[in-house]
Amino acid sequence: MGRSLVIEADGGSRGNPGPAGYGAVVLDPDTGETLAEAAEYIGVATNNVAEYKGLIAGLRAAHALAPDATVHVRMDSKLVVEQMSGRWKIKHPDMKPLAAEAATVFPRVRVTYEWIPREKNKHADRLANEAMDAGKKGKKWEASASTADLDSRASAPPRVVGDAVAGAARARAALGRAVAEPLTLPDASEAEPAPAAATVGWGASADLGTPATFVLLRHGETALTPEKRFSGSGGSDPELSAVGRRQAEAVATTLAARGTVQEIVSSPLRRCRETADAVAARLGLDVRIEEGLRETDFGAWEGLTFAEVRERYPTDLDAWLASPKAAPTGGGESFATVARRVSTTRDKLIARYAGRTVLVVSHVTPVKTLVRLALGAPPESLFRMELSAASLSAVAYYADGNASLRLLNDTSHLR
Repeated sequence: MGRSLVIEADGGSRGNPGPAGYGAVVLDPDTGETLAEAAEYIGVATNNVAEYKGLIAGLRAAHALAPDATVHVRMDSKLVVEQMSGRWKIKHPDMKPLAAEAATVFPRVRVTYEWIPREKNKHADRLANEAMDAGKKGKKWEASASTADLDSRASAPPRVVGDAVAGAARARAALGRAVAEPLTLPDASEAEPAPAAATVGWGASADLGTPATFVLLRHGETALTPEKRFSGSGGSDPELSAVGRRQAEAVATTLAARGTVQEIVSSPLRRCRETADAVAARLGLDVRIEEGLRETDFGAWEGLTFAEVRERYPTDLDAWLASPKAAPTGGGESFATVARRVSTTRDKLIARYAGRTVLVVSHVTPVKTLVRLALGAPPESLFRMELSAASLSAVAYYADGNASLRLLNDTSHLR
């Protein structure tokens, strides 16, 4: 049996796509000692491509140290972790060859993957930024000039390397939650995700500082929107229509005038990315893509109207309307599955953007799910909310875990 190694890897893109780079560090799992570092500027690429390249670099660095090692990979990219763990399909053509290359470095049985919050991945993140900074100057990253290891050791709290449950418990404690329950895999149960709340009632606690505020923006119209057709993450990935582009510009103008948005995250689907890009261009911000914000996969119902689904799949539709655990025909996602995905993404974003105002560009189901979880409302409340194209909603998340709905379905900027 070979030695055990830990890899922490990250990648970033200033523009997504834009100037990109990756960073990776190989650590001793017992002492946390840095054994090897790798970083490189890779030119114009997306965040996901850079993250995969960081993974590959980390695996190759570990292989050079110990070809017979067992490896535990820690990354803040949910996409890479879930795809390399085999729980998510790899659909994007740019990702498939990179995932295949990563899988060839070590035998699959000797590599495990763990998602960690961004603040737990500071060493690799700093390496990636050093590489991008060097590339901006037309230079190559040099290990001898790197301060990532020193900075990481100076700022990082004590940790148990590779302990997902302990890491999750510390993250929950940092958010003021009272109970640290064990983690479950994304599809381990149909249990309802907990709302981001530990205590109930306004005035129940002292001043907790500035909350993390999510400004929830549903994307602008596509050709399918006015026809009220199911349009999820398993369909044609439509672009914004001419009306949708005007809506995106209108919301961009409004948000620029308010001047409160500090960060932008978006679903990976085109209609959201185009809406987010319109706002980002006006605000001078970058857009970070979050896979967990994508719309429900509606399976065989993609592109159909409600009436067409009622005619073709009446039994399945009745089951879907009756239970959040029922999935659309043909292997789509249930509302329970989407709620677990969205709540996981919510918790990650709250930790990453504590005290900041974040524009979250997403779809009907994820936005409604965030609202209902904030209110502690039952799943059937999804059918009782109106959420117009390019509408704005807002939820504030406080350090004690309480959430406050501040706005719902505001379309005044479109009038």
